[in-house]
Amino acid sequence: MKKTLYRGMIGMLNARSLGRLLHKMSRTSFSRRLIPLYVKIFNIQTDELDQQLKEFPSLEAFFIRRLKSGSRSFHGRDIASPVDAKLEQFGEVDDTLIKVKGISYSIEDLLQDDEMIARYRHGLFLVLYLSPKDYHRIHAPTDATIGKQYELGGKSFPVNQMGLTLGKSPLSTNYRIVSELKQEDGMFLALVKVGAMWVNTIELTHPASQVKKGEEIGFFRFGSTVVLLFEKDKVHLHPNLKEQATIKAGETVASELLPPLTTLTGCLKWGLLG
Repeated sequence: MKKTLYRGMIGMLNARSLGRLLHKMSRTSFSRRLIPLYVKIFNIQTDELDQQLKEFPSLEAFFIRRLKSGSRSFHGRDIASPVDAKLEQFGEVDDTLIKVKGISYSIEDLLQDDEMIARYRHGLFLVLYLSPKDYHRIHAPTDATIGKQYELGGKSFPVNQMGLTLGKSPLSTNYRIVSELKQEDGMFLALVKVGAMWVNTIELTHPASQVKKGEEIGFFRFGSTVVLLFEKDKVHLHPNLKEQATIKAGETVASELLPPLTTLTGCLKWGLLG
């Protein structure tokens, strides 16, 4: 009953016309007057901003704000969180299924690409939720080449905790952009950027195929979600990860498994010789 009521309510509210109106309003100069209230409601830390609140021309400009140089640190060979977010769920992919808030999602529906589905079967996953208070720029989690990159889905529904619990599979039905990254050592990972209700926009800002860890690769225009997928037996998740914990862009989420040290290649890779 609760799911039925929720989905019915969201269905009535989730009109494209309302989304366009909200998006248009958020871009007006008048909307800048709402920024101080927005900051107060969501308890946003302003000491990291790269400009003063009064300098933002609109609420949208504040929402997709940048931070001061050095506010987020990306170092080392480990795989970093690409966003500021709440860690909703993480764990193993059960064949092709990931379970989020008691709902099973198939990576077949999420990716819709046979080669990638086979690659991440039985692998590992993380679901990172960006709330309206979060910094919404997306960064490369590792040095890599962007391979496959494509759009899926159309109309989007809420991806917050209630949406993930009561919604109709928003992660695998919402508008989304799938990017597959390949490291120099041949390891793949998938980064799925999922849109949210109303302002259903994901902007890509990195035109080149080669990315360096920490480089900006895009941004969301509203609260959104990122799903990371890793190949089986290629990484281990950071032992300090906790569900519902806040994580910052640049913080380690996974590390590659060490290759056997008995091989010359393994020793050279990890700098143990020479």
